Amino acid sequence: MKTYLPKEADIKNNRKWYLVDAENTSPGRVATLCATLLRGKHKATFTPHLDTGDCVAIVNAEKIALKGNKLENKKYYTHSGKPGELKTKTAKVMLEQTPEKVLFLAIKGMLPNNKHKKDILKRLKIYAGAEHDQAAQKPEAIKIDAFSIKKS
Repeated sequence: MKTYLPKEADIKNNRKWYLVDAENTSPGRVATLCATLLRGKHKATFTPHLDTGDCVAIVNAEKIALKGNKLENKKYYTHSGKPGELKTKTAKVMLEQTPEKVLFLAIKGMLPNNKHKKDILKRLKIYAGAEHDQAAQKPEAIKIDAFSIKKS
């Protein structure tokens, strides 16, 4: 019995779009769901060495819920590589300036570090507000509740 491997043409023709509403949801919950959809682990044809995932659009990134003292205590670091160039920002500042980047970094951290990571992240679109540009793709809406994921 031979193992079935999906062909590249089959993968590209069968990509679906999902619309995830991140309002009042923790970044970790959104990131785990999106990483699963982007990699294609929810499909029966999932193969680890092939990029079989779907496309994801996230709306309401500015309305994510950080619990506890994470707004003040969680820090994001960037470094240019030069001595003394380490910059830190709190989660509160990141949400005010670029709320999309908080979710992007959470999802990026949940993807494997391999040659597909860059291509997977190209299929991720994050919007701060409720408006999005993916209406032509007819995305399937997914609502994340506190205890379950619902397809609408």
